Amino acid sequence: MLYQILRGNFNFISIVMQLVATLFVIMVVLPFHELAHGFAAYKLGDNTAKNQGRLTFNPLHHINYIGAVCLLLVGFGWAEPVPVDPRYFKNPKRDMALVALAGPAANIIAAIVGGFLLKLFRVCVPDEYIAQTWYSAVYYFFFYYSSVNISLAVFNLIPLPPLDGSKILGAFLPHQTYVKMLMNERTLSTILIILVATNVVDTIMTYPSNWLFTFVNFITLHSFY
Repeated sequence: MLYQILRGNFNFISIVMQLVATLFVIMVVLPFHELAHGFAAYKLGDNTAKNQGRLTFNPLHHINYIGAVCLLLVGFGWAEPVPVDPRYFKNPKRDMALVALAGPAANIIAAIVGGFLLKLFRVCVPDEYIAQTWYSAVYYFFFYYSSVNISLAVFNLIPLPPLDGSKILGAFLPHQTYVKMLMNERTLSTILIILVATNVVDTIMTYPSNWLFTFVNFITLHSFY
């Protein structure tokens, strides 16, 4: 979003609705993402998130202001991580991976819902009206809402700490390798920051994001037939 504004290459309605959609994701979907983590942990035996009042959709219990600003400016952001204690799990590595997977899965579900509403909108509104301001605003909102969710899902699946993908990867690594990864979490997190700052992450995410967008489009398209 920031890149488009600085380049001066943007449509005003498009930018406004991208901002609105991103704010909606911050206030509704990021809490859903963290709630999914906490609920999965709770079902697997860990009451930590429940005891700390994190099994809620209330954004005030989940919002991280730095993460919210980053999402608004560069398209990647985060909420306050839900506390998880793997000591309560029967199979810590496997169950931690399932808890980690629940967050991106929540974003994919949210993207599918957004894609479905976008397709419903396109079915109900003739194409010639899409160019009109009100109709184009609604169209842009659902489009960017789904796009942000897809980006968040793919971003969180990158197998570098502290992202969810590192915990999912941990389920498949030998124990000693996984321990070493945890011991070097700060270094790996720094590498992730550098990759984001140099736009390498954007390049890495292009193919999986396009594939997931195609998948969501396929599902929502066929829901009308």
